[in-house]
Amino acid sequence: MANSHDMSTDEDHSNYSAINPLKQGAFDVSPEEKIVQIESHVAHILDILGMDLTDDSIKGTPKRVAKMFVNELFGGLLPQNHPKSSTFKNNYKYGEMLVEKNITLYSTCEHHLLPIIGKAHIAYISNGTVVGLSKMNRIVDYFARRPQVQERLTMQIVHEMQKVLNTPDVACVIDAKHLCVNSRGIRDYDSSTITSEFGGRFKEASVKADFLAYIQMETDF
Repeated sequence: MANSHDMSTDEDHSNYSAINPLKQGAFDVSPEEKIVQIESHVAHILDILGMDLTDDSIKGTPKRVAKMFVNELFGGLLPQNHPKSSTFKNNYKYGEMLVEKNITLYSTCEHHLLPIIGKAHIAYISNGTVVGLSKMNRIVDYFARRPQVQERLTMQIVHEMQKVLNTPDVACVIDAKHLCVNSRGIRDYDSSTITSEFGGRFKEASVKADFLAYIQMETDF
């Protein structure tokens, strides 16, 4: 598992490499230039594989892949995409845990660059501050859109929520399929991976049990 570090601000990137293995100068090249460079490399890979890059079906693939890598699949590597999380005073004095479950998660395994697809479940107990519900989804999406390992992703979500809410009382569980297991190697389609991170009061057995019970409830709408 990755070391525990707070996220740095958008302007200060000193801690990013401690969370995801980024090289020095990772942000020196603009997204536009990264697309140009990646397009060239993807074209070279397809050429080595023997694909005819003059064919109408595939000639645009290198640019499409490059744009997808920079702007979509790995857009969470760009600090400027860090979600702005608006917080509000808990004026209604809600004192129990708030749970948002079944947050759709799409990420990419950093070992084989194959998809990770699953659900994230987040909970927190307010210490006087609450966050907009959609911001929790955006936090999951931001940290998922990187080459990732699931353990690190789970901790990053919790650490970000703790920072935004200024409380240690945050928990996250992720249940996801890794296509590096499901579609290659052992090809075990039915297996999934569960990771968890419990902070503050969620380390207490009763609070943790309540959270786990909530995320197992059936939701029929």
